[in-house]
Amino acid sequence: MTDKERALAAVDALKKEYPDAVCSLVYTQPLQLLIATRLAAQCTDARVNMVTPKLFDTYKTVDDFAQANVEDVQQLIKSCGLYKTKAKDIVAMCAALRDKFGGNVPDTVEQLVTLPGVGRKTANLVVGDIFNKPAVVVDTHCIRITSRLGFHSIKDATKIEKILRELLPPDESNDFCHRIVLHGRAVCTARSPKCSICCMQSFCPSAFKVENKTNTKNKNKTKGEI
Repeated sequence: MTDKERALAAVDALKKEYPDAVCSLVYTQPLQLLIATRLAAQCTDARVNMVTPKLFDTYKTVDDFAQANVEDVQQLIKSCGLYKTKAKDIVAMCAALRDKFGGNVPDTVEQLVTLPGVGRKTANLVVGDIFNKPAVVVDTHCIRITSRLGFHSIKDATKIEKILRELLPPDESNDFCHRIVLHGRAVCTARSPKCSICCMQSFCPSAFKVENKTNTKNKNKTKGEI
């Protein structure tokens, strides 16, 4: 099976396993998703969703955030971790949106990454979820699972994004990344992947390795009992 064939198989398997591919961050407008994604760095989406209601009730527009006192924002997002840097970035990001983009969230990765605190992961998420353009969100789950699927053996998110863009159908890439996150949390975890119940076990190279390792252990155990 080629990488392209395996990628298509992964798309189909994950689509059946997780038919509802949605972002777990709660938002009602583009600006809120942009800010929530910045808050999610090294923080769980669940925690971000606990923080954002009060944050978005306090600051409702780009201008509100751009004119905010950074220390006040810090207090509202403190439980998200790295709150000083995140608060500074959010205020600066909104000032840039106001001054360079007329208060609107831009619809391209190239424009979004010019904003303070916005990397390609955040930019791709916004472009895919808000503007419905082909996007590849490379987070830790994506890096780990696509490596186990044999698509690469690197950690560079930008290079992985390029690889996946070549392998995945453009109209499936964004949902694929959302499903990868769900699968990474539930099955293909970092320390102990549950290959025996994985929807991709029939074509995943890593599943074959785990199965062979388990079989070898069982044979050795049987020999020891004899």
